[in-house]
Order: sequence, then structure tokens, then C-alpha cells
Amino acid sequence: MSTHARSRGGGGIVAAVKVDLARLHGAWMELVFPRQQGRGHSVMGKWKPESIPQKLGYYLWSLFGAIGLLLVYPLTVIGLATRFYAAKLDSTRTRLGVVGVTGIALLAWSILTAIAHIQLPWEGFLAVAAASVVATVATALAALCSKFGGRALSVALAYPFAMTALFLPPVVAALVTPALEPYVLEPSYDLAVWVLDTVLVVGDLNQYLRANYQLEGIAYAAMWFGFSLPLGWFLGMVVALANLVRPR
Repeated sequence: MSTHARSRGGGGIVAAVKVDLARLHGAWMELVFPRQQGRGHSVMGKWKPESIPQKLGYYLWSLFGAIGLLLVYPLTVIGLATRFYAAKLDSTRTRLGVVGVTGIALLAWSILTAIAHIQLPWEGFLAVAAASVVATVATALAALCSKFGGRALSVALAYPFAMTALFLPPVVAALVTPALEPYVLEPSYDLAVWVLDTVLVVGDLNQYLRANYQLEGIAYAAMWFGFSLPLGWFLGMVVALANLVRPR
């Protein structure tokens, strides 16, 4: 069994990477030139340039594609890993159904909201309750989009909603349980400082946020909700890229 797999695999991971790179580069070449990919057993074969201008354009385009692969293929690897774990979550959703997944989220958040009602002042309780509603709705929408939506809807909505449902529980739990603060809120504060000092320096957006907002209380949940949208879109797009490279 192992000998047969080895003879067909031709090198395991290295061979798989070569196949992926060849497929991506072939797709890039076919944007401009015909018959560049999957033509090994075709009667017409792979198109090759003949004139000097054709050769110059062909090899320059090929070089640009090779350079682009240095950036694109690591994203493909991230997409393959994300797709693997997303499939695990989707199998759970399939077994439980949309109603079952939503019911579990509702139960968990109801318990957390009840704890907040006992331990926090009224304003804190309302903040946790609002986060509970957002997380439960996000869980339901992520499950619905995953079940009934196509690839575009999954990228646009399912992944951001799933990120929201994953990010909010530990943050809200840390707001309710002071013992979790060093593990959740303090790293979140350090991350916020880094984002303000690097990403949001454009247009002095960081100065505006520092002057008008304080990162405390429910603002942590709002921050992670803001992070969940672009991160969800990013993960959805790299999974789509992984599906292009390895459909199965």
C-alpha cells in the first residue's frame, strides 16, 4: 500500500507543491496565451511562441507569474489549512443543522449573560447582552450562508459571521471574569496599539481614534467585531484560491 502510494505520489509534499505551482502558473499563462494548462495528452498540445515578439512577451509574462507565485502560493497554503478546519466546522453544522447550531450558541450566550447580570452593573450587563445577541445572530447567519449560499456568499458573509462568532465569546467572557483579563484583554490592548501605530497611521486615523474613543469595556468586543470582517473576507478569499488550485 505504502509502495503504491509512494510511486504515485512521486515525492509526497514536494510533488504536491510542484503540481500546485504548475497549475497556478499555467492558469496565469492562459490569461494571455492559449493552451497553457492541462494539455499534456491533448492532440493540439501546448501552445508555444514562434516569433521574437511572441517569445519576448511570453517569457516576460511567465517571469511575472513566477514572481507572483512567491506571494500567492503561501496564501494558498493558508487557504488549504483554513478549508480543512472549516470543513470540520461544516460537518458539525451538517450533523446538528442550522437550528441545532443556533440553539447551542443561544444556550451558551444565555448562560454568559446570566452571569453578567449577577456580577456586573446594569451597563455592563446590557453590553454583554448586546454582544450575546450579535454572536448568536452571527452564528445563525454563518450557518445559513454556509448551507444555502454559494462561494461568493460564503466569502462575503459566512466567513465574517463565523469569525464574529469565534472572536466574541472569549472577549465577553474576559469582561465578565477578571481572571481572564491578562490572557484576553491585555493582548487585545497590545494588538490595538500595534494597529494604531502601523496600519491606521494613514490619514491620521489613529490620532482621531485615540482622541475620541477609549479601549475599555465593551469597546474590546467592538474592536474584535471590526477585525472579524476583513479577516473573514481574507480567509474566504484564500479558501477560494485553495479551491482553484486543489478543487478536492
